[in-house]
Amino acid sequence: MKRILFPSPYSCGKFPLAFYLAAEEYLARNSAEDFLMIWKTGPSVIFGRNQDMEAEVNVPYCRENGIGMFRRRSGGGCVYADEGNIMVSKICSGYDKAFIFSSFISSLALFLRNSGFDAWPSGRNDIVVDGRKVSGSAFFSIGGRNIIHATMLCSVDMDRMQKAITPSAEKLESKGVSSVRQRVANLSEFGEADIPMLETRLAEFFCDGERILTGEDVGKVLKIMERYMDDGFIAGRKAPEK
Repeated sequence: MKRILFPSPYSCGKFPLAFYLAAEEYLARNSAEDFLMIWKTGPSVIFGRNQDMEAEVNVPYCRENGIGMFRRRSGGGCVYADEGNIMVSKICSGYDKAFIFSSFISSLALFLRNSGFDAWPSGRNDIVVDGRKVSGSAFFSIGGRNIIHATMLCSVDMDRMQKAITPSAEKLESKGVSSVRQRVANLSEFGEADIPMLETRLAEFFCDGERILTGEDVGKVLKIMERYMDDGFIAGRKAPEK
């Protein structure tokens, strides 16, 4: 598997989260190789393709505080990300979706255990340490090509997260907790969570090569990004293109 590297200035993590969603899709549609993207973004919330944005996100708070709001093409719940959250995306081929998804989550948990955290898969999408979620994942396919994106909470601003995400009381109760903050945790609460170090180790653990996106690649990614930035798509009024 090759690690994807972005040319400057796209490697700085300051571009909208939609840019990286578009890069995942571009790689899935235009190559048969397996890739890993390790990336960060500024304060953002990202919600699943079928979620009601108004029910999951504190929209006024996000607008007032410059927190981006984005919809992805995969399912799953609402996630808050900032520079303290390492985002990990795997793009690969195959038709056994359940096996591909569970294998990646198991491998990511193993990576965390090798890095000193007592991390284990929980349910279908999550990784927990001491019963608290430190990583969540989502999955979708384009034909025989698959995209898995996972979070890795290292030093996320938990106060902002709790104010930006507004899950229903019923959803929290189903997890046995009363708040977002009670359910999730940063890896920094359990040990050293140096982000550059973890990014380097992730690449060493998963990858055996690199691919640097060209200017031509980036131009095509930016074209796909326009769909993710469409107000109708974000609000849920417009279906994504197949």
